[in-house]
This record gives sequence, structure tokens and C-alpha cells, in this order.
Amino acid sequence: MRAEAENAVAAIRKSLDLLAQRMNWETAEHRLEEFNAMIEDPNLWNDQERAQKLMRDRQTLVDAIDRYKAMAQELEDNIELVAMGEAEGDDEVVAEAEAALKTLKTRAGAAELEALLDGEADANDTFLEINAGAGGTEACDWAEMLQRMYVRWAEKHGYKVELQSEEPGAEAGIKSVSYKISGPNAYGWLKTESGVHRLVRISPFGKGTRETSFASVWVYPVVDDDIDIEVNPSDIRLDTYRSSGAGGQHVNTTDSAVRITHIPTGIVVTSSEKSQHQNRDIAMKALKSRLYQMELDRRNASIQEAHDAKGEAGWGNQIRSYVLQPYQMVKDLRTGYETSDTSGVLDGDLDGFMAATLALDVAGKSRAEATAEG
Repeated sequence: MRAEAENAVAAIRKSLDLLAQRMNWETAEHRLEEFNAMIEDPNLWNDQERAQKLMRDRQTLVDAIDRYKAMAQELEDNIELVAMGEAEGDDEVVAEAEAALKTLKTRAGAAELEALLDGEADANDTFLEINAGAGGTEACDWAEMLQRMYVRWAEKHGYKVELQSEEPGAEAGIKSVSYKISGPNAYGWLKTESGVHRLVRISPFGKGTRETSFASVWVYPVVDDDIDIEVNPSDIRLDTYRSSGAGGQHVNTTDSAVRITHIPTGIVVTSSEKSQHQNRDIAMKALKSRLYQMELDRRNASIQEAHDAKGEAGWGNQIRSYVLQPYQMVKDLRTGYETSDTSGVLDGDLDGFMAATLALDVAGKSRAEATAEG
């Protein structure tokens, strides 16, 4: 077997090993038997909600088992075909089997990434906030570049993007912006982006000097209707105000903007749609999502560490550096993943960075450990 085919086989086995680990392959068939026994219960549909959830969970397990078995069998079949072709001197059979292995490698890799998104809220829609950090006007411009980057990423994946609020910069760019992004596993993918993002470039504002700018990104899941988050009315302060800005595609100007402050935690959320009632509803949902994220953080030490490590949007806290001058490089400081295609990244090509971070979480490494190794 040629080296390229051997590498494909090794990559496929690695992906299958991770799939088996994520689905607890040793107990998968037993769990399916338990599901089958439960759906035979004549009283199951007395509780419609429970029954529907059980059927969804069962189907998810069935799909995972079938996919794993099919890929594992396809791998062994093509390994045998390569060996047979080589033994008989049939180059055509060998070429076809090696081509099939190459295709299977791509499919197995995609399945591996999908398997990484199995957190409690990974399947949920998400809120994404961007705030300009250290760097003044430069930072506001950088925040706007990040805004475009994430909107482009979301659009490429077919996600729905809804602007929640925006505050323009004094001279250029934006001070802050918040979006709701809706689609399969939106939170699962974007949660990897929470942290400080650092930009190094020649200033576009006439200085001609190399400048370093910072902006922070915060991602938290939209709370499902069936997740009960209680908010004591006495714990919140509701303010209405007129939002600022010159209008346009990304800026709403209205007298009905709403700001909600959660006094015990200090969380502040805003919304500036045209309806004050709609604003209050949007802001309350955002607040509940933030509180839910805090609860998730408490349950997951690695996520908590990532949020704690984010810190202020300035030196020493960044998760990723985007260097446009004196060379072209985007590097994630948690995983070591990097690319020289800076224009592609700023145009929304982020999947490689996200996948590397998800894989790091599965490996159980802390940010400090990953940075030390990198």
C-alpha cells in the first residue's frame, strides 16, 4: 500500500476511534436494547413530550451506530481490495480502492467533528457579542472587522443572523455589537471563539505606523423554552433610552431601546429594536441565556477556565493573534493552529480553528497546558 493510502487509513482509524469514544461504543448496543424496550411500553405516549424525546434520542443512537458500522466495514473492505489488487498486479483495482479510502477519510473526518459537538447546549442557537478593547479608534475598527468575519462565517454555513444591538465607535468602527445566530450546532461551533482577539497591522488612519488592537468576543447559548431560568424581578433594573448612531443597515435609531441590569451578577444586556415590548422580551431572553451560560460554566471547569482566562481585552489575555504586518499569519494560542491565509480567515474561513479547539477540549487539556505545548 502506498504511503498516501496508508496515511488515509491511519486518519480514518483515528476518526473511528474518536467516534467510538464519544458514543461509548462498548455500551451502545445495550443502550439501544433499552430504548427498544421502552418504546414497546403501551403507556409511553401518555406523556407526549417524554415520548418524543425518547424517540429522538433513540434515533440519534441508531444513526450513530449505523454510521460507525458502515464506515468501519467500508474501511476494511477497501484495505482488502488494495491488498488483493496488489497481489494480482491489478493497478485499476488498487487505484479505485485508494480513491475510495481518500473519500472515506473526508467523510470520517466530518463525522469526527460532528461528534465533538455533544455538549449540553451545543445544538442551541447562540448569542455572539463583540466589544472593542484596548486601542481606541483602531480597536473599534478591529471590532467591526470581526463583526464582518463572523457574519460571513454564519452566512456561509446557512445560519440566520439577527442584529440585537450595536454601538458605533466615536470616529470609526463599532464599540460593541450583539447578534443572535440561529442554526444547527450554532453554539457548539461558536463557543470556541470566546476570548480576546489581537490584531497587528499598519494603521489605516493615516499614522503609517504598526498598531496593535484588541477586541473581545463572548458567545453564550440561547436558552431553550424547556429550560427554566428564574429571574427575580427585584434583582433587575430596567432602563429605556434613545439609542445613538447614524442609522443604516446595522444601526437602529429608536426611543425604545432597553437595557436590563442583573444586579446580583452585574450582567448588562441591551436591545434596540423598534418595539419597546419586543426589546424587553429580547433583553430578558438574552439575560436568561447569560445566566444559563454561567450555570454551564460552573458545571464545566474547562469552559470556566476559558472564560476566566479571557480577562480584559488587552495584552496577555488573547486567544488568537491576527498579524497582517510585517508578515501574514493568524495563529490560535490555545491549539497552535495557524494559517497564512489572513484574507480567507477575515472573510469567515474559521472552521479549522474551531475544529482544533473542539479537539483540544476532547483531549481534556487546559488552556495553560495547550499554550505550554505550543
